[in-house]
Amino acid sequence: MKVGIDLIHFATSDFYLGLDVFATEKNQDFDKYLIGIGQEKMSIAPPDEDIVTLSAKAAEPILAQMNRQMISAVFFATESGVDQSKSAGAFVHSLLALPNRCRVIELKHACYAGAAALQMAVNAVKANPNEQILVIAADIARYDLDTSGEATQGCGAVAMLIKADPRIVAIEPGSGYHTEDVMDFWRPNHRETALVDGKYSTKVYLNSLKAAWQHFTEVSGRSFEDIQQFCYHIPFTKMAEKAHRQLVKLAQVEQDESVTLAQIAPSQQYNRVVGNSYSASLFVGFCSLLDHQSHLDNQRVGFFSYGSGCVAEFFTGIIQTGYQAVLMTASHLQQIRERTPLTYAQYLELYHGSALTQADVTLPVYHSGPYRLVGIHEHKRHYAKTS
Repeated sequence: MKVGIDLIHFATSDFYLGLDVFATEKNQDFDKYLIGIGQEKMSIAPPDEDIVTLSAKAAEPILAQMNRQMISAVFFATESGVDQSKSAGAFVHSLLALPNRCRVIELKHACYAGAAALQMAVNAVKANPNEQILVIAADIARYDLDTSGEATQGCGAVAMLIKADPRIVAIEPGSGYHTEDVMDFWRPNHRETALVDGKYSTKVYLNSLKAAWQHFTEVSGRSFEDIQQFCYHIPFTKMAEKAHRQLVKLAQVEQDESVTLAQIAPSQQYNRVVGNSYSASLFVGFCSLLDHQSHLDNQRVGFFSYGSGCVAEFFTGIIQTGYQAVLMTASHLQQIRERTPLTYAQYLELYHGSALTQADVTLPVYHSGPYRLVGIHEHKRHYAKTS
């Protein structure tokens, strides 16, 4: 029985900060970002947009094509949790009017949790083919101002319908894993923003890829030549290039640099202009591959997920015949195209306004999306469907 992603859709915020504007403000050369890390823009979430509203925005177009009463579980992956106890998925469950006969859980391990949620959902459907599970990966990447991570900020949510006989990609058995207790990236409870040791994190990412790939080849029996397309977790676009070059070397494949870059270029397009979306990043990359590369029918895609701290996994899936008929490319492109550019001063206003620590606050309307965070009253978050 084939199990995998039947529908997939991603959402991002209504605003972006161009890294050309960012570079000018910092008295730096734009090429430091455009060429150095491969980034052009970063999506910026206003105070009334969070992982809940982004997730509902990502998931609704999927649910509009099916009987939402058939959803049996929501697996919500994030490291931008809005509550230390209540799952963000519970808020999304309510906004989307999902059935009460539904399991909801939040998963966390830095940027890896989205892949973990996907694999859990695939295994649940294999155990019970009647299951139809909504997997959501959503994050808002925020760093302290004037730190090395600031230019890699971004936000996004990806929703995926996991079921038997999927129309987009069937996830294959046989994954390679690697876990190691390291401190390359972390966010203590008392902080709104993450801490990162960038150079060390890059090193751990590449070491984890090596270990996960070796495990993958052992358990699956597949080789580099068996995989036609590759998607990586993308904290910044050039990281995927570093990773793929290493994988080519590990696999002892002789090919031109142009071929190596072409194997990942389609998956990089959205992340380049959205920025880092943590647990959603790998799947934003997959959406980018689907939307920017044609004739993928029956091709095998290699997925590498990395979560700082760290956990990594390499797995594969087979693109299904006729997959293009159910893609939501137009929505993805429209969202990116219609974002409003910010000045640096406007970016700072949204940045500082998003630190919601008050027990009671009513938020002004910043964005025109279909869902918004109305405010916090008696420490309780209140959301509304606006359209």
